[in-house]
Amino acid sequence: MIDEPPIPHPSTRRPGWQRTLYATAGWLCVAIGIIGLFLPLLPGTVFLILAAACFTRSSARFEIWLLAHPTLGPSVRAWRATGAIPRRAKWLACASLLVSYAFVWLSGAPSIGLAGAAATMLAVAGYIISRPEPAPRP
Repeated sequence: MIDEPPIPHPSTRRPGWQRTLYATAGWLCVAIGIIGLFLPLLPGTVFLILAAACFTRSSARFEIWLLAHPTLGPSVRAWRATGAIPRRAKWLACASLLVSYAFVWLSGAPSIGLAGAAATMLAVAGYIISRPEPAPRP
């Protein structure tokens, strides 16, 4: 059996300035994601998934930290494994879309803007609803 060298983390194949840019974006997404855990209209999980993607491109250490975090990691790991979204998150996301549309409607946007916003939000809601739900914890 031939010993093969370990596969390098994707971040090591990028120039330093790109890793710095991705790490900065990742930490910004972590901050917004944490805020989103407390504010019902801000989708925290989406920003944590984006943070993990940024950390994949910038730092193996930060990526491992996020994935192993007891509070922040499970939803990101579930997304990576199966593209799963918990039922509660689906409800909150769809409710947020509805509230957002109400703001667009109340803003006095023209009909074409209302139609475009409705079409986009319905497509997003359809995607969210179609995702599987994570298996219950043992």
